[in-house]
Amino acid sequence: MLIGFTIVAAPLLFAIVNAAVQMNRLSNRSEQLVVHGIQSTRNNQRMFEEIAALERTARLYQIIGNADLLESYARHNDRLVSSLNDLLTLPLDAQSRNDTQALLAETGRLLKEMRAAKANSAQMTDLINAFPHVSELASQVSNRVSAQIDGELNSLQLAAQQAQQNLFWRTLLLVPMTLVVVGIFTYLFGRPIRAIDRSISELGRGTFSRPIAIRGPTDLERLAKQLEWLRVRLLELAQEKNRFLRHMSHELKTPLANIREGTELLMDGAVGELQSGQREVTAILRENGMKLQRLIENLLSFSAWQAKSVGLEISEFKLRPLIKTVLENQQLTLVAHRVRLDVRVEDLTPLADRGKVRLILDNLLSNAIKFTPQGGTICIHAHGEREQLLLDVMDSGPGIPADERKRIFEAFYQGKTPQGGHVKGTGIGLSVVTEFVNAHSGSIEILEAKAGGAHFRVRLPMRQPIASPREKAHAA
Repeated sequence: MLIGFTIVAAPLLFAIVNAAVQMNRLSNRSEQLVVHGIQSTRNNQRMFEEIAALERTARLYQIIGNADLLESYARHNDRLVSSLNDLLTLPLDAQSRNDTQALLAETGRLLKEMRAAKANSAQMTDLINAFPHVSELASQVSNRVSAQIDGELNSLQLAAQQAQQNLFWRTLLLVPMTLVVVGIFTYLFGRPIRAIDRSISELGRGTFSRPIAIRGPTDLERLAKQLEWLRVRLLELAQEKNRFLRHMSHELKTPLANIREGTELLMDGAVGELQSGQREVTAILRENGMKLQRLIENLLSFSAWQAKSVGLEISEFKLRPLIKTVLENQQLTLVAHRVRLDVRVEDLTPLADRGKVRLILDNLLSNAIKFTPQGGTICIHAHGEREQLLLDVMDSGPGIPADERKRIFEAFYQGKTPQGGHVKGTGIGLSVVTEFVNAHSGSIEILEAKAGGAHFRVRLPMRQPIASPREKAHAA
């Protein structure tokens, strides 16, 4: 990750440093240009002032002839020379330097000749007539310096525009390059991270069959190894749980069969006619024995399906007789709870696993009975729609809270809603229903009941592909 961040940040850092260097250069050039412009302007102003003072002093000396005026002329000349020397310290071009030096030479000559000339003489008149030439030289120097400053200013503007264009194109080039590098490293890091996320999701859903092998950075590979160890451990625990359920269910099934057989013998009067109170107690034993049998069948079905050791036994059957059989098995419980039934079933002949469809109906009906209050109503509706069997089971109980609907189909999950009856469920009834519905390539959903209560809707294809004998043998 550090290497990736370094590679991504390197072009941007280079662009920032390069921009900073160029801006520093432009700043230095502009600062020097401002300083030179101010100095040259100040020197030019002083130069013209001193030349004007020299000419004025010379004219006064020509008229008056006072020796003090010569001293004043010399002082103005010294200040003019100082201004010209300051001007020469600036980075002038060759022509400007030649003009400045020519002006220095001319002022030096005038000072020397003025000291030798007499007032009101022809020589003094020639000296005064030379001042226009001195002013012309000064104007040339000033114009050359101004032109040079203007040229440098234009050059600075061009350099700034060029730097701006270079920065723009470099940025325009660096942005896609940076995005490409980011994309590459995102792919290199994202692929193993997505694989780890997918593996964690599979572990959360209880899918332990796919080994976890991830290639990528060392840290992510180490994490993948830890997840693989966790997957193997969870798989072992799931297998141990399934073995325990199978063994326990088989151990319970034999004594329960004997209890049910004895109860049926008592109900049939094989050991003598029962009185009304005895028959009532025997009916209660029979009812709870049937409940225990359904619970054990659910445990066996869930365990076998988790082990993937069972398949679908496809056959064609009538739906109405199957639902009638399920209702007859639950008749005692329905009568005891005084539950009313609303059964509307079309005459359908699906092609599916009859035993699994019976368990689906049995578990949904048992679930509805557990939560339906005394005197409530349970609705069982079935009809065909577009080559699908739609089975609706509704009750008038308290319904399923919204926060429990996502977990209600998980194995061994029991909601917070209180259940009725003496024999509590195991929490795998709806899980078995989900497994069998998915095995038929169907779906189950919870709908909003209009009058309250729970509303389960099962969708099953009306026709299932019939497995070949070889596939049945493989499933067995």
